[in-house]
Amino acid sequence: MRLLRSTASLVVIALVALAGYALWQGTGPLPDPEKCTADVGGHIVGIDLGQGQNASLIAAVGVRRGLPARAVSIALATAFQESKLRNLPGGDRDSVGIFQQRPSQGWGTVAQIRDPYFATNAFYDALQKIHGYETMRITEAAQKVQRSGFPEAYEDHAPDGRALASALTGFSPGGRFTCVVHDQSARGNARTVLATLTRAYGDLGSSQGARQDVVVPVSDNRLGWSVAQWMVAHASTLHIRSVAFDGKQWRMGRDSEQGWTRSSAKKSQVLVTLG
Repeated sequence: MRLLRSTASLVVIALVALAGYALWQGTGPLPDPEKCTADVGGHIVGIDLGQGQNASLIAAVGVRRGLPARAVSIALATAFQESKLRNLPGGDRDSVGIFQQRPSQGWGTVAQIRDPYFATNAFYDALQKIHGYETMRITEAAQKVQRSGFPEAYEDHAPDGRALASALTGFSPGGRFTCVVHDQSARGNARTVLATLTRAYGDLGSSQGARQDVVVPVSDNRLGWSVAQWMVAHASTLHIRSVAFDGKQWRMGRDSEQGWTRSSAKKSQVLVTLG
C-alpha cells in the first residue's frame, strides 16, 4: 500500500510539473514569453526582442548595400561573439557598441560607434576590403576584420549567423523569422515607421495608407520578406499590430505565438497595420 501511495504521489507531482511546463510554454492560458525565432533548414535560433531588432538592422543594412547573405552571416556571427547582439556602452579596453569596435583602432568616435547603423556600415566597409571573404570560413573573415585575440571564437556562432542571415535577408522566404510580441495599448506612428524603415533600407517608395497603415511596394520577393520580417522584429517598439505579405500574415498578441499564418496578402506590397 505504501508503494502504491508513493507511486501515486510521484504521478501527481509529474502531472503538475507537466501542466506547469505547458502553461509556461504558452500551450495553456499563459502567453509565451516575448522572443524572436529564426528557423531555417531545421536550425532554430532563439533571441530576445532587442537582439532581434539588432539582427534585423544588420541584415537590412546588408540588403541596402546589395551584399550577399554570406556577408550578413559573417556580420551576425561577429556581433553574436562580440556583444551577444547588443549595443553595449563599453567593453574590453575602449571597445564600444554592437561589434565592440575601438576608437583607438580607427573605427570612429565613441558616439559614432554607439550608433548601430554607423557601426554596421563600418564593419561592412572593412569586410568588403577583404579579397575572397565570400568563400572563407566565417571565423576567418570575421577575424580579418576584428583582429581578435580569440580568432576561432566566431565559428561557434556561424550556424546561428547563417540561419538569421538567410531568413532576414529573404534568401529563405516564407516567414522563417518571427517574434512573439504581447498586445500593447500604445499606438504606432506611420511617420516614425517610415523614417526608421528608410534609414535601414533607403527609399523604397513606401507611403502612409488608410488609418495610419504603412504600404511598402516591392517587386522582389527576397526584399519583400526582408522588409516584412524587419517590421516584425521592430513591432514592439514601433507598435506594429500586423504585417502581411505574399500570402501570409503576422499579428501581435497571442496570435504572434503562431508565427506567420496564411492570408490573402499580396506579393506586390508589404502591408503594415499599426496599433
